Amino acid sequence: MKSDQTTASGAPLRITAVTCVKNEGPFLIEWIAFNRVIGVTDFLFYSNDCTDATDRLLDRLQELGLVVHLPNPAEGRNYQMEALKDARRQTIVTGADWVWIADVDEFLNIHVGNGTIPELIAACGTPAAISVGFQYFANDGIEAYEDRPVIEQFTRSHNPEIWCAETSLEVKTLIRKDFPVKYYGAHRPFMKDNLPKGERPVWSDGSGRDVPWKFRVAANKRRIRKFPARGSRDFATLNHYALRSLDSYLVKNDRGDVNRENRAFDDTYWRERNDPAWEDRSIQRTLPRLKAEIARLMADPQLAALHTEAVTAHRATRDRLMAEEGYRTLAARLKALPPECPAELALIALLKESAA
Repeated sequence: MKSDQTTASGAPLRITAVTCVKNEGPFLIEWIAFNRVIGVTDFLFYSNDCTDATDRLLDRLQELGLVVHLPNPAEGRNYQMEALKDARRQTIVTGADWVWIADVDEFLNIHVGNGTIPELIAACGTPAAISVGFQYFANDGIEAYEDRPVIEQFTRSHNPEIWCAETSLEVKTLIRKDFPVKYYGAHRPFMKDNLPKGERPVWSDGSGRDVPWKFRVAANKRRIRKFPARGSRDFATLNHYALRSLDSYLVKNDRGDVNRENRAFDDTYWRERNDPAWEDRSIQRTLPRLKAEIARLMADPQLAALHTEAVTAHRATRDRLMAEEGYRTLAARLKALPPECPAELALIALLKESAA
């Protein structure tokens, strides 16, 4: 590399983000603006079954030359994996220097320099892949959906090194174009089989350290998406806003999982991700740049109108759901749940029993 910002030829790094969406309209502009601020240059979106203007919003962004938008190729299968299989042949991916596969509720929080991806790559020593650990951000009692940046509203999470009873956390991965990809996973790439030692890629965590060997080769099938969190996020962490507001969580529950058929969200999913023990506002240093970029995007009247339509649809879905007894019961139950996850409560009960 000529520098942390350019390729060997001096051209700016091309970094392509790939994601799948279904009814994420109210959150698209923030996510795109944030990723543009941190260095993403290109976007490949796959959408399916949208009813909230998400698809039309992406079509407008494509007309403006800001994204590539494709219908998800899956037919009643695993939406994300089918899309990632298709993405490997798309020019926007094959022509990229780096690929970033992430969801619209995930924000790469980079701690070095000005918080950009090229600076993270340089800090990690320019490896062929960088796997960054999750940090789940809690709902923290926020009930109402607001049309303002998610990263501004939600500031509390679990201890970054301990989630529920786990000290090994899931990751998402930046992948360099010369990584010997067998296939893309949603969380990490899978390497080609039987690589000679000299062809094995350098692969780091968010602190620039080599990832564990068993993770690298997916030797332990139960841990192919995670590795120990301790000391792994000096340069970056992945802020995952899986819950957002109670309103938005109910809408998410109604929508179902964008990536897999027949997967519902429930109070277990909520309880495992609603630990507010830790305050972390570090990502908010990007807010001035983020808001400026949002304003630039929203200067397009059609885009602004489509965003407003998506926000209105989000609130209308919330209202429809709250007219149903089942969803009113779910909302009341979620508000009444303790902030401790089930595993933590079980441990507390065990300690009390031992002390008795």
